Formats: sequence, C-alpha cells, structure tokens
Amino acid sequence: MRRTLPSALPLLEAAPRVRHLSPRPSPRFQPSSTPAALATDPEDLLIAPSSHRPPVMSSAAAESDSELQARAQRSPLASQREREESQNPRKSRFDGLFPLSYKQGFSQWWTALPAAQAEHRVLSFIPYLQQPPTHTKTGSEPATRNASTVSINQDARSEQVATTNSITDPYGPRKWHSRLVTLSGKNRALNEFSVERTGETVENNLVVLHGYGAGLGFFYKNFEALSRAEGWQLYALDMLGMGRSSRPPFKLRSKTREAQITEAEDWFIDSLEEWRVKRKIDKFTLIGHSMGGYMAVCYALKYPGRLNKLILASPVGIPEDPYATHAAMPPPPEQDGAADSTPSTGDNNNFLNARKKAEKEAQLKQKANPNRLPAKDDASDSDNSTAPPPRPLPKWLTYLWDANISPFSFVRWAGPLGPRLVSGWTSRRFSHLPPEEALALHDYSYSLFRLRGSGEYALAYILAPGAFARSPLIRRIGGLGRQPLESRTHEVNAAGILEQHPGASSPASPGTDASMSAKQQYEPGLPVVLMYGENDWMDVKGGYAAKKKIDAETQRNLSKASPEEKERDRGSAKVVIVKDAGHHLYLDNPQDFNDIILQEMEDVKRRS
Repeated sequence: MRRTLPSALPLLEAAPRVRHLSPRPSPRFQPSSTPAALATDPEDLLIAPSSHRPPVMSSAAAESDSELQARAQRSPLASQREREESQNPRKSRFDGLFPLSYKQGFSQWWTALPAAQAEHRVLSFIPYLQQPPTHTKTGSEPATRNASTVSINQDARSEQVATTNSITDPYGPRKWHSRLVTLSGKNRALNEFSVERTGETVENNLVVLHGYGAGLGFFYKNFEALSRAEGWQLYALDMLGMGRSSRPPFKLRSKTREAQITEAEDWFIDSLEEWRVKRKIDKFTLIGHSMGGYMAVCYALKYPGRLNKLILASPVGIPEDPYATHAAMPPPPEQDGAADSTPSTGDNNNFLNARKKAEKEAQLKQKANPNRLPAKDDASDSDNSTAPPPRPLPKWLTYLWDANISPFSFVRWAGPLGPRLVSGWTSRRFSHLPPEEALALHDYSYSLFRLRGSGEYALAYILAPGAFARSPLIRRIGGLGRQPLESRTHEVNAAGILEQHPGASSPASPGTDASMSAKQQYEPGLPVVLMYGENDWMDVKGGYAAKKKIDAETQRNLSKASPEEKERDRGSAKVVIVKDAGHHLYLDNPQDFNDIILQEMEDVKRRS
C-alpha cells in the first residue's frame, strides 16, 4: 500500500469534494428571516460531518483545500452581509415596539420641551396660520429636572391674551386667540384656543372637548375647516387637570359609590359651566371625543338649556356591563389636613358647593330623578348582594386600576425612558401622517404626559377595569333635552368667586303652591349626533342603543304634547359612521369629519 499511495494522491486531489458543498443545518447558526439569506447563506455549506475523519493529504492538497475554503468563506454574499450588519446592527425585539432609540429618548427627556412650545409646533401646521398664538403660561410645573424656559413663578392670571391674524386667508379674515381662562378657587384654569371671524356678528358658538389625557392640539386638522362657517366662533378647551390647563390635586370627599361617581363627573363639568359663564355664552354646540363625550352628556344632563346640539365622537361609557356597575371602587384619593380645613368657597374641585348642598336637600325631599345619580349617603350598597362574579381580566390590570395608577404614571416614573415608552403609542397612532407632523405630535404628547398627574386620576372612579362605565350613560341618555329648566343668575363677587343664585323657576320648595310647580318648564328636546369610526374599537352598538332610547323618549313626549309643543320640539338622534377612521376619527379622516360637522353646524343655524 505504501508503494501505491503516491500514485493515488493526484486522483484524490482531482476528486470533487462533494461533502464540503452539500448543505447541512448548523446548531450554531440562526438563519435570517429573509428568503435570500436562507437560500444563499454560504456558512451552512462549509461544515464537514463530524463522524468522518478528514483524508490524509499532501501539503499541496492541504493548501488547495484551504484556498477553496477561504474563497468560499469570503464570498460576495457573506462579505456583503457583514457590511450590512456592521452598518445596521441587529435590533432587539423591543425596538419594533418602541421605535425611538435610547439616545433619542434621553435627549428628549433632557431637553424637556415645554408643553407650550410643543403645542405651538402642532398648531403651526394649521393652514393660513403662520404664527400660532400659543400663550406660555400654564400654572403647572413640568415634572423635569431641567429649568424650563417658561417662567412658572409668575401668576398666570396676569398673562396677556395671545392673538394672531391670518395672512392671505381666503376664508377670512380670522383672528386666532390663545389664553388661560382663570376660574374660582385655587389653581383652577382652562387652556383655551379660539378662532374668531372678524367683522362678523357671532351668532353661534362651537366648543370642542378632547379625550382622556389628550389636549386640544390633537384637533389641529379641524380648526381651520370648522372656522370657515359664517357667524360661528370656535373654542377648543383643555379639560381641567389635563392638557395645558391647570392641574389641581384631584380629591374626593364623598364616601359612597354613587356620590364618588357624581363628584368625579362634577370635577370636570362644573369647570366647563364656569367657563361658559365667564365667556358670557348663552348657548353653544358641544363636541366631545371619547371621555370628553362622556363629560358632554353629563354636562347636558346637569345644566339643561345650555346646548343647541350635542355631538359625541366615539364616546366612552355608553354600553352597560354588569361587572362594571358592581365592580369595587378604588380608595378615595388621600387628602391633607390643610385641604379639609379650607372653607367650602375655596374648594379646588368646583365652584358650586352651596348649590350642591341645596340640590342634595331638594333631591332627598323630592321624587328621584331617573336621569341623575341619586344623592344618597348610605353606608352600604344593596346591589352588592347580587353582584355577578368578577370579569376574568388580568390580575395586574385590575390591581393597577384599583390602585388608581394611570398610564401616565409610568411615563413619569420612567425618567429618560419615558419618551421611548410614549413612542410605542405615537408611532402607531400617527403613522398615517407626514413624518414632520407625526414627530410634532409625539413631542406634544410626551410634553403633556409627563406633567403632574391631576384629572387623569378621575378615570378609575368613572370607568371600571375594562373601560366600561360604572354609571353607564345608556341609563341616563334618554333624559337628554328633557330636563327641567331652572332660571339662575350668575355673578362674580368681590373675591373673584363665581356665585349662582336661584331664580323664580327653581325647583319647588316645601309649601309651594301646586299650580306654580305645574308651570315648570322643560327642555324641548336636544339634537344628538353619535359619530364612530369605521374601524372604531368603541362599540357602535352602544350608539344605536342610545339612539333608540332617545327616540323612544321623544315619541313619549310628543304623544302627549300640544301642537305648539310638537312644533317646538327639537329632540332627535342619529348615528354617523366615518369611513377609513378609527377611534380618533377627527384625525384619521379629517376631511369627512369636518364635512359632517359643518353640515350639523348648518342645521343648528337653520333651526335657530
């Protein structure tokens, strides 16, 4: 054999090395998800079977084999992939959920862009508005370690109104205002953005309310179109404790379930009513989105006769869920001794303390109103005995909800990671917008989410885990436009506190003549429009159920009404579906949304 080995070497060198080129999976290699990499990756072709010993070769053969392997290892595909991996390092699975990088997030957190500047950038995308008149005072210190460029030491009440005129405006002239409307009590003010058509008499007013945790800047694609209507003045408000409005501590003094729900609702709607009085607005058309829609219904029920039309854009809280109506309430927010010792006239929550006491006494003496929550202070709830078993929700969700830990708490706790967490929502919510607008909305969202918590803590008292209302609107929505009208006088006293005095048509007191109480005036109905997106996660069935309730109540009233009352009745309801839109229908399809609202505004003008 030794004699024949040299003669066999040339044959061995010339033999094809098939086993080196046959594909075999490797446990040390994770294939790429791209088909091209799976089909052409050369590393899988260079692993020899471990069960075979390599053949005995000469030095020349070894050099030839090493050259072949080297050429294969340095193939164009492998080298190209190495360059791509060096230029684009492999991303973790969280990068897809939170697109903002750690470096970008830290930079945004460190810069701490004030909410006023972020709102200014968003409003700068409004057509024909070159310089948005965003005021710089909010009365709310941002939660950041950096010194803000906005002074918070001065009293925001002394801030001048910021005003801008549209230049080369084909639908103008229009004047744009931004101001902070101060209310009674400590640290209570609403951020207001308005559009006025100069040279025209204001015949109607349109007020827009945002949803939970949002701000008026989200409606930047609607302001210009909706302000084209002649004779209309447009207002957009940040609800108390949200957006750039002031953020007083959210405190509840009630102990029972029903009283806590009512107090949480009043925390928002009383500030809206006080704003209306400050603006000297008699009646207006109200648009409320999501939680703003919920509060709009509560406002219409508590303050009858103030609205010409109610437009609910994807409102929350209409359907009834047996688990939500019986779910345990979270513990009341902690109260400090100083707050408890302050007089009732200085209450931070609302400006109608005296009226609330009088209403409670009147309700206890009169027949219960099915459209309002009962004003009872019983220590126990009889419904708890028949409560259904709890809904199978994740325990962590129920725990956080009952502990009243809001989503924005995580943003504040996250510190430098906060902007990256917010990008997980903004990158999906605003993905259909131009990059520049999407970035401005991301900055605007983070600038609001990081502010001190306030009105956000009301959510746990209004909605149960699962986002169903603890006091569903479907139980109360039939009373829209059918409430007794009360003549009341408002005035601001010397201390700057708004007072409300009952008029001649207040609820009958004991001893009032029956003939006088029989003359009680009621609302002649209220037009209600319920709008949903085609891909809305809000259940549109709740809207149709609400329409059915309102129509039934309208028919019941018309059946016993006089011809004059039938002619005067304005009660109606309809459901409108906006195509190519989700929950934020005003932003997903602003063109159709604006067209629908303009039609409803024209209807209000025609009815008046």
